[in-house]
Amino acid sequence: MLELYIGNKNYSSWSMRPWVLLRQAGIAFEEVKVRFDSFDTDSRFKEAVLQVNPAGRVPVLVDDGFAVWDTLAIVEYVAEKFPDRAVWPTDAKARARARSVCAEMHSGFSALRTHCPMNLEASLPQAGALAWRDHPAVRTDVQRIVSMWTRLLEEHGGPMLFGQFSAADAYFAPVCFRLKNYALPVPGAIADYIRRVEALPGVKAWVEDALAEKDFLDFEEPYRTAR
Repeated sequence: MLELYIGNKNYSSWSMRPWVLLRQAGIAFEEVKVRFDSFDTDSRFKEAVLQVNPAGRVPVLVDDGFAVWDTLAIVEYVAEKFPDRAVWPTDAKARARARSVCAEMHSGFSALRTHCPMNLEASLPQAGALAWRDHPAVRTDVQRIVSMWTRLLEEHGGPMLFGQFSAADAYFAPVCFRLKNYALPVPGAIADYIRRVEALPGVKAWVEDALAEKDFLDFEEPYRTAR
């Protein structure tokens, strides 16, 4: 069986992407959660993850002892191994566009990620208002996301970005929660899409687990002193 190494569900947006994809696609896997303690080279987290990934990061997919790391590589591996699960859209151009927007998420939106780190448990409208006011790059990132999602939803008719659920929706699921939990302003159609993503069984399962963690890591939450 596949093994997926992940970090804390409340904080780890990168771990969320392949976990939601596998769960939503109905692909069986065993979860191996490695709790964040720190990211120092001598941390328990690094010690555990380095046993399967020389880069020392999660997520890591292990298939019969063979490790695949980095979310894009994991998605492509899963798509090849399970071609019947519609990981990517079936149309060639839609598939290329889905890969493009996932790659854009993978390498971009650094302001949003920096100033609005993922925290599924917290409601942070004040922190979001400050990020929106003080960091023009956050506004630019959100405007690009709104433009992207609006066009894709219009082109493919919803309910997901490319019609049916695909890797693109799994990839942007953490962004949905950033926009919601930090109360960043988005149009109604985008808020509706966020609610549809929240309602996906794979997403709901991840969030339920995240809320049950009851873990507070101060280096993940610079905006408060306790949970």
